[in-house]
Amino acid sequence: MRILITNDDGINAPGLAVLHAIATDVAGPGGEVWTCAPAFEQSGVGHCISYTHPMMINQLDDCVFAAEGSPADCVLAAIHDAMTAAPPDLVLSGVNRGNNSAENTLYSGTIGGAMEAALQGLPAIAMSQFFGVENRSLDDPFEGAAAHGADVVRRILANTPAHTDGYRLFYNVNFPPVPAADVKGIRLAAQGLRPGTGFTTEPHVSPSGRRFLWIRGGDQQVRTAEGSDAAVNLDGYVSVTPMRADLTDHAALSTLSGIDT
Repeated sequence: MRILITNDDGINAPGLAVLHAIATDVAGPGGEVWTCAPAFEQSGVGHCISYTHPMMINQLDDCVFAAEGSPADCVLAAIHDAMTAAPPDLVLSGVNRGNNSAENTLYSGTIGGAMEAALQGLPAIAMSQFFGVENRSLDDPFEGAAAHGADVVRRILANTPAHTDGYRLFYNVNFPPVPAADVKGIRLAAQGLRPGTGFTTEPHVSPSGRRFLWIRGGDQQVRTAEGSDAAVNLDGYVSVTPMRADLTDHAALSTLSGIDT
């Protein structure tokens, strides 16, 4: 199997090394793992692409590239430049430093990389490691993802239906904030919403008197609805959320039918 990996934490991020090990395991003997990741951290860029300016790309090693762009840019660069001899069979994005459950999904460059791969017609899985009091101070806070990642990928690939038409399925995987030995299993879960939690701004004044704003995240330990992603993560389970790049609320198409003329 030929696997492309990317992330949003940057080419030197420890989570990317974890993902490379997962991909190497999944690819198997004779497989290939290619890397195309941002040269600098791109957290929070979502599905951004560098549409209005070019990006520099550098080859760092055999099958290893760094691009000065977003994760979605990196997927495009790999598919249409670095890997033109043969496209990847699978794209893995992550392992993100911190969860991409609930509303975080909408901001995540990790998700953006997987979404772009799906839009390019490729199977794709985004992977993130939830941090909390039980794993944040471990020697390897990514140990949950490292221990269980390859199995999760194999289970997803074995159970994914054949793609027919329309927007392709991709997956958002979040490993729980517990040591690897305490992971209870895997749960299919819908995307949740942390009640009363969201991004805010915090003002600061520089020594020169200029005013700046930092973006602050909300409490990541707030539970979402039972059975949804962050709730099962906080219960010790890996969440697997199937997604598509179709933002239509299909139920509302019928309930809002009075808009039609």
